[in-house]
Amino acid sequence: MSATNANRAATEAVVLAAGKGTRMKSDLPNVLHELAGKPLLDHVLNTVEAAGVGHTVVVVGHKADLVRATCRRDGLSFVLQEPQLGTGHAVQVAEHLLEREYCVVLAGDVPLLRVSTLGRLLDAAVDGEAAAVVLTCVVPDAGAYGRIVKNETGDVVRIVEAKDASAAELAIGEYNTGVFCFRTDLLKEALAALTTDNAQGEYYLTDTVAHLVAAGHKVGAVATDDPGEVVGINTVNELAEAGRILAGRGD
Repeated sequence: MSATNANRAATEAVVLAAGKGTRMKSDLPNVLHELAGKPLLDHVLNTVEAAGVGHTVVVVGHKADLVRATCRRDGLSFVLQEPQLGTGHAVQVAEHLLEREYCVVLAGDVPLLRVSTLGRLLDAAVDGEAAAVVLTCVVPDAGAYGRIVKNETGDVVRIVEAKDASAAELAIGEYNTGVFCFRTDLLKEALAALTTDNAQGEYYLTDTVAHLVAAGHKVGAVATDDPGEVVGINTVNELAEAGRILAGRGD
């Protein structure tokens, strides 16, 4: 085993898979809709496994038993999020199962993420000095996505949602993809500091970034310039488009 693979084996993953997927106009959990003959969640789990992550926790909710039965495999743990109070809460319910030094968090409905991209994120976290590293995407216009605000040295200062962004922040083309790698001990500290003081009344995982920075820690970024690999699948049309993207990829 190479040094890089050994380092990655010392990491674990939390895959968020509790949602209903109501925009799919189906009672089937979002992560169980199929792309190229496999559930979306299986694509994500295969990517995590191929990147060398040693242990994965899947956070389930809607039709949890069906998700467990469909996607069960060796080296996988499941934890129930009920009720569902946001992305930060989803990781909170999984944190008692996290024992390794680093933890990557990603959604179960982002099936086109490349193994190489996830590997770059893991290596940047494990080999670097940051408390967390966020996977970003760089495009001319980031639309409704949360913008990545950096300081003069290139460290992430905060993630600002588009609806809360200033004109200058809206001009930033680098956005948050929702994929993170954290130092697990610092992640747990940041999770404990989360509040529901926001419009949705939920615990947001993105709020951990501001907590880490305020505590004096560095938060880094690894970028992809391919928005296709980090798109979440929430509608039938997006699922069809993902199928076209996957069919046209050479990797």
